[in-house]
Amino acid sequence: MTRPDRPLSPFMIGPYYRPQLTSMTSIAHRITGALLAIGLIGWVVWLHALAWGTPTAITGSTLSRLVLLLFSVGAFYHLANGIRHLFWDAGKGLSIPAAYRSGWTVVALTGLFAVAASFYLFEVIR
Repeated sequence: MTRPDRPLSPFMIGPYYRPQLTSMTSIAHRITGALLAIGLIGWVVWLHALAWGTPTAITGSTLSRLVLLLFSVGAFYHLANGIRHLFWDAGKGLSIPAAYRSGWTVVALTGLFAVAASFYLFEVIR
């Protein structure tokens, strides 16, 4: 039996497989879900520190705000893409053009919410 010269798996991203928006949003959705589950533990510790009046070196530092911003961006993306998946589960927007439109909408909304959250975290909370 001869071996084919083509890749055997579509998951070989690189010279064999060109990444598509739909596959990248799916991968990012899984990654943000896992990181949000892990980050939730840190968020609870941070809220506990706020409740017990821990000095602002932990709760008000630029690093903690940056971590909270990254957590928020992941949550915004995961929420927007989850709503997209709910529409897909209902049978809406399954054509390729609609899938790309909704994918770019998720990316745009995530960027918009990230900018709004960064203004809030770094300008309002001082």
